[in-house]
Amino acid sequence: MKNVIEVRGMTKRYDGFTLDHVNLDVPGGTIMGLIGENGAGKSTLIKGILGLIHCEGECRILGQTLTDGLKNEIGVVLDESMFHDALDSIQIEKILSGVFSGWDRRLYVDYLDKFQLPAKKLLKEFSRGMKMKLSIATALAHRPKVLILDEATGGLDPVVRNEILDEFINFVSDEEHGVLISSHITSDLERAADYVTYLHQGTVFLTGEKDELLRSYGRLVCSTSDLELLPKGELLGLRQGKFGCEALVRDRQTFARRYAGLLIEPVSLEDIMVFTGRGERT
Repeated sequence: MKNVIEVRGMTKRYDGFTLDHVNLDVPGGTIMGLIGENGAGKSTLIKGILGLIHCEGECRILGQTLTDGLKNEIGVVLDESMFHDALDSIQIEKILSGVFSGWDRRLYVDYLDKFQLPAKKLLKEFSRGMKMKLSIATALAHRPKVLILDEATGGLDPVVRNEILDEFINFVSDEEHGVLISSHITSDLERAADYVTYLHQGTVFLTGEKDELLRSYGRLVCSTSDLELLPKGELLGLRQGKFGCEALVRDRQTFARRYAGLLIEPVSLEDIMVFTGRGERT
């Protein structure tokens, strides 16, 4: 299985923030979910991959460095609409058909119908969700091999989000296509992603197969007195309240064998983020 995206040592320095030597692989036939709190560097990483900002490090898409010829193979959706509000869907089609050599007008019209988007209504009259659906339609209509999506399910209701996720899952049904998608809606990534990379304060906190990460990590629920008996360093993040404690555990099964009397529950991707980003350190 070849990687459709390879990032090595990507670094971008701003005043007060650094995207610090990020490595990332997206294997063909898979969806990589990118998670992290606001300001963690997700959009900076995506802009660096797309060459929208200059970064240190190296990035290859389909085995190549980014060139004008490669744009036909990449579908892009950013968190804000890329199209002027004075345009309608048909005018956008006329523009993009001259930009992408693989543009498929019939496929584009099919997506307009599927997403219930009006052909001649100006974008300034579109809701945020409608604009996002239009961006997804244009990203898919030139039949790319790679999709790079920044908050592509934001502003969509749960029914439409499921439809969009199904499109992404179908897109990677062979080993030739791949998706990199950032999202704050971690439940979407739990449903659709094969791999997850968690950016925390500009660095990769964890990356791996989604199912394996969810199997491995656990949530400890215990009393304050139980917590005091645990060695320092056993827990990755901690939240203490009036009625007990919760903490993130890296290896759920090993921890459960070692401390058989304590309750260890499964986690979600959101749990991992919350405990890491907001929990007290042990």
